[in-house]
Amino acid sequence: MPAHISQELADLARLARDGGLDLSQVSLRVTADLLMSTPLPPQGDLAAFAEMALALIPRIDEATAVILARKLAGWPHSPPPVLAALADRGGAVLAELVRHGMPLSPTEIEQFAELGDAPTRVALAARTDLTGTAVLMLISLGSRSLDLALIGNPRAPLPRAAVEMLIGRARTDPAYQPGLLARDDLSNLERAPLFLRAGAERRLAILDSLMAREALHPGERLPLVPNATFQGWLAVAGEDRDGAFGAIAAHLGSGSGLAHAIARDPSRELAALSLIASGVSVEEATRFLIRLGDEAAHSVERIFALVALMRMVKPAVAFRLVMQIVGMSGAPSQRQGRHQPAMDPSGTPARTGSARPEAQPAMSEMLGRIGPRRERG
Repeated sequence: MPAHISQELADLARLARDGGLDLSQVSLRVTADLLMSTPLPPQGDLAAFAEMALALIPRIDEATAVILARKLAGWPHSPPPVLAALADRGGAVLAELVRHGMPLSPTEIEQFAELGDAPTRVALAARTDLTGTAVLMLISLGSRSLDLALIGNPRAPLPRAAVEMLIGRARTDPAYQPGLLARDDLSNLERAPLFLRAGAERRLAILDSLMAREALHPGERLPLVPNATFQGWLAVAGEDRDGAFGAIAAHLGSGSGLAHAIARDPSRELAALSLIASGVSVEEATRFLIRLGDEAAHSVERIFALVALMRMVKPAVAFRLVMQIVGMSGAPSQRQGRHQPAMDPSGTPARTGSARPEAQPAMSEMLGRIGPRRERG
């Protein structure tokens, strides 16, 4: 007899001797353990066990019923009437059956998703045979515990609508982000809103996907921020960060959502991406980030990491990425759709702003120029 069964029998015997256990419950659990230790139990033994279980299950205590449910739920030889009798008790017993693999049809799974109580739904979210419809039903409830259980279940299918809802919640609840990034059934474009939490390899894959999307479906070009406007941002960056972030968000056609998101990001990566999306050069963007005077500005390592990030993205891709991160439309609102010829200088108005240099200066040279300016400003 397996060691764990022997230990359980010893515990049950001790309780029986002390008068703390109904022997009918002991008999039911012992019989179940003996049957389950047999590779192919005889049909006669299964029938006898079913008869005894159906008589006792309505009377046994909750703890014993939960133990039986856990044992019998996924056992291939469990008599269906016994499982049904346990399920009729509902509550924790039913939740254990659902969690541990009680056979359910797709229709039954969806009925539990729609009508089940909270413990049963959480148990359902851990199953490997969920349907897409059941997943949508569970996610539509807006329950954080259900969402996290589904995200952590790699066999749970995530329809597109479910992914959109989960990504939307992940923007405001960081607990969602690691699990969504770890799933292998999400595309890199779907992961783009989670860019700030992604590792280096995942970031490169997300940027590659965004660049490919931009190449196939170019977005409308944003106007470069005028130099005078940028100088205004720079002037207030050290004294009124929120005001500076609000001005950047306004230039990108966003409202307070982007400004608040930039302010909440202590890494300043969202601020850096927003500056590049506005057409600011890497050097000028670095000046802005240093002028903020916050924790990131005082870390040489962080500034170098921000410079590396800004050099990886073009303005159009940065704009797409920023809008994905904050959950807003990727269409810039400033442009009116008026055609401006790119090749005929006679018909193209002069455009002010900071042009991106073809070759970036060395970091030490750039910081050398930034330092004195900051002291003057």
